[in-house]
Amino acid sequence: MKKRSFFEKLTGIVKLDENEENDLMETEDQDLESEVEGELAIDMYQTPTEMVIKTMVAGVKPEDLDISMSRDMVTITGQREESHDSAGNDFFHKELYWGSFSRTIVLPEEGDIEEAEAVNKNGLLVIKIPKVDKHKQAKVKVKSA
Repeated sequence: MKKRSFFEKLTGIVKLDENEENDLMETEDQDLESEVEGELAIDMYQTPTEMVIKTMVAGVKPEDLDISMSRDMVTITGQREESHDSAGNDFFHKELYWGSFSRTIVLPEEGDIEEAEAVNKNGLLVIKIPKVDKHKQAKVKVKSA
């Protein structure tokens, strides 16, 4: 075993030979590929009565989308399956994301989850969540027992 330099002892760095370094890099790349989950980009805005979330989910079947909602949070998860149209790996560019993805969005106000709706049109997912009207008042009739 080779004697470690002062710098290696000080920092705890261990110098690897080229073969060990390549093996380590390949293992790290494989681990990253298996654990990476994409994150959806979103647009979110509000109107006087509702909150609207828009995101692109082109190429995702509706049954591969899952939208979970609470009064203050929305989570969108899904899976985009890669088509195997090309024979081999003769790509010039490969920039599209394939695999599982998710995004959790904290809502700025409470939403009425019972009245929320989600529509996927031409790959654009639009989620509309009505706002809870905290100032709404109603009369309650008193019944005799």
